[in-house]
Amino acid sequence: MSMSYIEKLLENKKISWGLIFSIVVGVIVINIILALKTIDDLSITQKGITNTGEIILSLDKLHNLVISAETGQRGYLLTKNEDYLQPYQDAIGQVIKQIKLVNTLNSDIESQEEKIAELSNLVEMKMIELSDTVDLALDDKEKRALTMVMNGRGRTLYKNLVQLFNEIKTSEVLYRNNLYKKLEAIEKEAKFTFSISAITSFLLLVGIGVLVHINSRTELFYRQSLETKNEELAEKVNLRTKELTIYSEELARSNRELEDFAFVASHDLQEPLRKIRAFGDRLATSYSDVIDERGLDFIERMRNAAERMSNLINDLLEYSRINTRGNKFVSVSLNKIIDDVVDDLEVAIEESNAVITYDNLPEINGDVTQLTQVLLNLLSNAIKFRQNDISPKITISHHNESVFDPILRTETLWHTIVISDNGIGFEQAFEDKIFVPFQRLHARATYKGTGIGLAVCRRIVERHGGTISAKSKVNQGTTFTISIPHNYIAPVTDTPITQ
Repeated sequence: MSMSYIEKLLENKKISWGLIFSIVVGVIVINIILALKTIDDLSITQKGITNTGEIILSLDKLHNLVISAETGQRGYLLTKNEDYLQPYQDAIGQVIKQIKLVNTLNSDIESQEEKIAELSNLVEMKMIELSDTVDLALDDKEKRALTMVMNGRGRTLYKNLVQLFNEIKTSEVLYRNNLYKKLEAIEKEAKFTFSISAITSFLLLVGIGVLVHINSRTELFYRQSLETKNEELAEKVNLRTKELTIYSEELARSNRELEDFAFVASHDLQEPLRKIRAFGDRLATSYSDVIDERGLDFIERMRNAAERMSNLINDLLEYSRINTRGNKFVSVSLNKIIDDVVDDLEVAIEESNAVITYDNLPEINGDVTQLTQVLLNLLSNAIKFRQNDISPKITISHHNESVFDPILRTETLWHTIVISDNGIGFEQAFEDKIFVPFQRLHARATYKGTGIGLAVCRRIVERHGGTISAKSKVNQGTTFTISIPHNYIAPVTDTPITQ
């Protein structure tokens, strides 16, 4: 694999560190497996050597005890010297213990345990034969004892014992020799395995060093490239900032010109409208006896249209000035605003027998005049769009909510104000339509107004950084929900009222 290919491979960070991690884990796992296998083989082999060694030693000790017991027996029978009884008796006691020990040993050789059991039986028979002759001699029956010794039974038992001893011991010695050879092979294999592990670990360290070096060089290249791109981007940002500044200034100037135009246009449009209304009033009052009933109806329609046109112009001018002619934001008590609005609507409330209840509302940062206008529009609409023969019931509730701001990366307190009524309502499909200027859901003859009130409310709420929405069902009332941040700061483009 060429160095350039490795560098290309390492251009991807995930591939780079993933490759290094995979190699490290692979080598470690292989080394662990080899080490565990070697340790396991060594443990099994060493255990086998220890076990077969214990068997050989136990058998040798048992054989020596049998010889010692028989020697004591023969010495006593031939000499009548009781000094020979002591080693005989000691040997007899130890033989019994040794037989029990030999029977507990488990050989790794097949059929060896059967031979050991057979050997134990022969030893016990031999001990019985020795004990019988000694007991006869102790009872002054030496002749019978010698007859038992000379009949060859004891010699045959001992011969079988020796033969079985030799067979078992020879098998164990051969097995032990094979284990020693296996142990030598495992040691050589372990040396080879650990050598391979050492070599692979060394190569791994070298490879990691090479990868780290290439990675560092790649990172340096990308860092330098990134710094170059950042410098280029900073220059573009500065240039774009200048362009946006110029554009913003042009936009602000254009807004001022449009505002001035709207003001002048409304002023110039209001003047002929005032004349139309004035001449209409004169015609209605001075020439009512000359003009017939149909002419008077035309005059009345003209006066109403002129008045409606005047209201539309005023509302449109007010709508266009929400962002550009708003007051500075200050701490505003919504309770105080509600109290003022209820006072302003006192006559309408009395005529409709409306009942308005509201919670303890918070103080927020905002424009007093505009917030008053929002609540005035919503409450007056709740009274105006009421059901026949049903007194309006208006409820204003409030709750707080903490919202995480992803830009500021902090929790921001928001106030949610809910205004509910039991009015005529509307179909939910028209929710967006009611916030569009001059959009109406009912005929002018039924409900008066220009249809711009809710559009003004939405624009004011949006100027305060919030949102407004409506939920409604026909003949079941409407619920307006206003959400506004607690300490919203008005955009710096806003300018205070100067006219």
